[in-house]
Amino acid sequence: MVLLALEELLKPEGYQIGTATRGAEALVKMEQQVFDLVLIDVIMPEMDGYELCRRIRLRPEYAETPVIFLTAKSREEDRAQGLEAGGNLYLSKPISPDKLLKIIADAAGRRGDDSGVKVS
Repeated sequence: MVLLALEELLKPEGYQIGTATRGAEALVKMEQQVFDLVLIDVIMPEMDGYELCRRIRLRPEYAETPVIFLTAKSREEDRAQGLEAGGNLYLSKPISPDKLLKIIADAAGRRGDDSGVKVS
C-alpha cells in the first residue's frame, strides 16, 4: 500500500521508480540498474531496512547515493540505528506528501530538471 502511494506521488513529478518489498529483491534490482536515490522502510520481511542499508553501502556504486529511511519506527534509538547503518536521512511516518517531495528533490540534487531520478 505504501509503495503504491509513493509511486502515485513520485511518478507525476517525473521520477522513474523501482520497487521491492524485500531486501534481497531490492539488492537484485540494484545489481541490474543503478539508482540515484534509495528509500527504505525499516520493517520488511526476511531482512530489515538497517541490514539492507548496510549491504547497499558495501557496494562501491552506492557509496555516495542518498539513502532515506521512511518508516513508522520513530524512537530515537531507531533513528540512530538507521544513521549508523549508513542512512543519510531518517523520516518517520506519517509525513506530508509536499514535505516528502521536497526532501527527495533536495537529496537527489534535483532542481527543476526533468532528468528523472530513479527511486527504489
